[in-house]
Amino acid sequence: MAENKDNIGHITIYAIVVTYNGVKWVEKCFSSLVKSTVPLKILAIDNASTDGTPGIIKEKFPQVEVIETGENLGFGKANNIGLKRVLGENANYAFLLNQDAWVEEDTIEKLVEVHQQHQGYGILSPVEFYRSGVLDIKFKKFYAPNCLLESIKYNKTTICQTDFINAAGWLLPNKTIKIVGGFDEIFIHYGEDVDFCKRTLSNNFKIGITSNTRYFHDRPQLLIKDSSPLKQIHHNHIKRILYLRWGDKHWIKKQHI
Repeated sequence: MAENKDNIGHITIYAIVVTYNGVKWVEKCFSSLVKSTVPLKILAIDNASTDGTPGIIKEKFPQVEVIETGENLGFGKANNIGLKRVLGENANYAFLLNQDAWVEEDTIEKLVEVHQQHQGYGILSPVEFYRSGVLDIKFKKFYAPNCLLESIKYNKTTICQTDFINAAGWLLPNKTIKIVGGFDEIFIHYGEDVDFCKRTLSNNFKIGITSNTRYFHDRPQLLIKDSSPLKQIHHNHIKRILYLRWGDKHWIKKQHI
């Protein structure tokens, strides 16, 4: 590992966390990034929290740069602020992490090492576990299950190729951001990662999950579908946009940031 770390020591990596009323996760999320085995420039982009999140981050983690947007921009638009910084400074990678998630100390280092050897991947994700340490059910059922489960069972280091991975923990190389662009800001929350993955594939990049990396997401293990009328209208709107856009498989528009 030490030799590999020397090889990536010159690489600039931005960790980007969009926050909104996330006080209860600040400690776990940001302490995990601060303890990373590779140096990170950490950005917290706050969407007008009302619970004091920005102040607590500044107090506990002075090494984190906090950008206060002054309004709730949504997930994609707020992340685009960080992605612009990556391009502006010609950094090598962005690592996007949800505010309610945290990584192991060597997670980002391992992802970068994998990408350095397999640069055809436009998105790499660690394996997602629930807070309890149980493998997220999505990975069992939807995200390259056979490849991934076999690799975890036999402790093999494998990239499991997939068509989609949720954006709770993404490593994005600079080249991906330059060619694919940022998130489409028409999606306020949900749907933006589906659209980004489709554009990534359409630009001839691959998407992968690395079996030897882990992160933890504080979400319910038993997901209960929210069927409230407002929630359903929101989801139907997202589905309509995605259908109209991707009915034409050749649609590869870049979202400029």
